[in-house]
Amino acid sequence: MNFIGRTSELNRLKKEFASEEMRMSLIYGRRRVGKSWLVKQAIKESGIRSIYYECKQVAEASNVQGICDIVSESMGLPKLGYTSIEDLLNYVFTISENENLIFVLDEYPYLRANVQGMDSILQALIDKYRETTKLKLVILGSYVDIMKSLLEESNPLYGRVDLVIDLKQMDYYESSLFYPHMSDEDKVRIYSVFGGIPYYNKQVNDRRSVKENIIELIASPGARLENEVSMYLNAEISKIVNANEVFYALSRGFSRYSDILSQSHVSSSPTLADVLEKLIKMEVVKKTAPINDEDNKKKAGYYICDNLSLFYYRYIFKYSSQLQIMDSEVFYDKYISDDFEDIYVPHIFEDICRQYLIRQNRLGKITPVIEKIGKYYYDDPKTHTNGEFDVVTQDEKGYVFYEAKFRKKKISKEAIEEEVRQVQETGLNCYKYVFFSRAGFTEAETDEIGHIDLKQIYSEGCWEKYVLRSC
Repeated sequence: MNFIGRTSELNRLKKEFASEEMRMSLIYGRRRVGKSWLVKQAIKESGIRSIYYECKQVAEASNVQGICDIVSESMGLPKLGYTSIEDLLNYVFTISENENLIFVLDEYPYLRANVQGMDSILQALIDKYRETTKLKLVILGSYVDIMKSLLEESNPLYGRVDLVIDLKQMDYYESSLFYPHMSDEDKVRIYSVFGGIPYYNKQVNDRRSVKENIIELIASPGARLENEVSMYLNAEISKIVNANEVFYALSRGFSRYSDILSQSHVSSSPTLADVLEKLIKMEVVKKTAPINDEDNKKKAGYYICDNLSLFYYRYIFKYSSQLQIMDSEVFYDKYISDDFEDIYVPHIFEDICRQYLIRQNRLGKITPVIEKIGKYYYDDPKTHTNGEFDVVTQDEKGYVFYEAKFRKKKISKEAIEEEVRQVQETGLNCYKYVFFSRAGFTEAETDEIGHIDLKQIYSEGCWEKYVLRSC
């Protein structure tokens, strides 16, 4: 498969590789997010000789032998006999004094865990050869906490890293490039399951239906991704039971801290706080606060931000016993189909619309520029209730309200007017209303009412008309 997306990160890495000086790059991000794929593509496009080693969870001697074998093979050298990681790396630094050489240590935390003082060893070699070698040292890691600690002032490598890439999930648009033959509607559905993780999206067959892909990849016994979420969590979390409880509560729509505590069987509030903190660091859960009350902890909410995890806990984890004894298509039709189409996908569609706005804002296609985007909390004094609007932006002119509808029918003028009336009754003072629609609209736009359909969302450069009207 061709390399997809990551244009900015790829160009930054290639620029480092092209330097005539010694450079060190540090790349981290959750598992399956495409770190290795990115580095290998940058190496391929740079045309520079490279040594690529994936560190193992083994003793120092075994890793040293593994690196020796890779160095010998990559450089066309006789078998090396080093037994010390420091001596071996010293050799690698010296052979790159006369030519550019890329040296990659993938899953560096594994090597670091089994070599005492590994960070100090690298620091000493970087300082020794900084002015004489052309080595491009790249270290990668999936344990985000460990990788971030390498950048702290207390770490020996502090100040030695020239490029840092915190690789995140792809957005909805780049993810859709993995399945170009699908309709825009099905792109929304597929993204709602597999999110922005390249490894998952590479498994999608865009010549088959959404249902067929879901059954084949996750919703059938022995499916390729059936145990992906549980394996990922088990590798990172010691007490998986608590994580399962939290995820299950979140997947059912409970987002407030107190609600999660009451709906899960986590033993105590401190334990819940620890679990949530860990899941946030793993980038599978996010904590958000309304843009109009960001400092109010009581109004903050927790949400699963990894779509495969959300899908897994909503359907597979919940009905795992049934999955093992039922026909896969019957299971899909009974436990997934209706809820998926009517509730789950429309919820993810809101996030896609939010991503669309951020993407266009970064491209400079929204004027005035968006300064904040998120949920908006409101109190209704008439009914003594409160609630949230899911997508609201703030700019120098004020608030803009957005409503996302993933429905088969076009949005009518009457439906828009009713929505606007309800918003106005809450007291939200916004100068524009914008509606996202899967099926389109029955009436034309106005100066105060903007329209965005799926075709616009999945095409580039589609905001010029709206920008001109908003200026």
